[in-house]
Amino acid sequence: MSRNTFLKSAVAAFALAGVIAACAPSSQPAKEEMKVAESTPAPAPAPAPAPPPATVVDAAMANPDFSTLVTAITAAGLGDTLKGAGPFTVFAPSNAAFAKLPAGTVEGLLKPEKKADLAKILTMHVVPGRIMAADLAGKTETPATVQGAKLKVDTATAGVVKINGATVVSADVATGNGVIHVIDTVILP
Repeated sequence: MSRNTFLKSAVAAFALAGVIAACAPSSQPAKEEMKVAESTPAPAPAPAPAPPPATVVDAAMANPDFSTLVTAITAAGLGDTLKGAGPFTVFAPSNAAFAKLPAGTVEGLLKPEKKADLAKILTMHVVPGRIMAADLAGKTETPATVQGAKLKVDTATAGVVKINGATVVSADVATGNGVIHVIDTVILP
């Protein structure tokens, strides 16, 4: 074999060995790959959803938009009842709803001598049972309230529920003993 042929064969063999080595799978990742893998944090587990408030009263107390309602419930002596087993559906007027009443109305109803009148108004906002907004579709009235009246339901406008003319601004607030639907107007007897 000539020296030229030998060199050509040696170069070819060396090149072939390099190609084979480059194509062979590595048993260890490259250092750059290891750094990326080591620096990527594991995804954090999703937080567990918070349990609903235990009662409709607890939910109202936890929301500053219901401070007038909570004061009224306390003044009417209905707190313990609404903390009971239920279930209750409460059409809960927000502070803004109470603010729509004529000046002095809320203050007057909070007086001890008006306790029965206040209780009558508040119990018009409570229906025994758990009624979700979807349950009101196609209905014209609610079951009887704790006060004994049936409330007029209007779902004629798509996506809007009205109860005795009050618009439900937030529906289906779940609690352990019922459900709250926030309304924009106080329902009066």
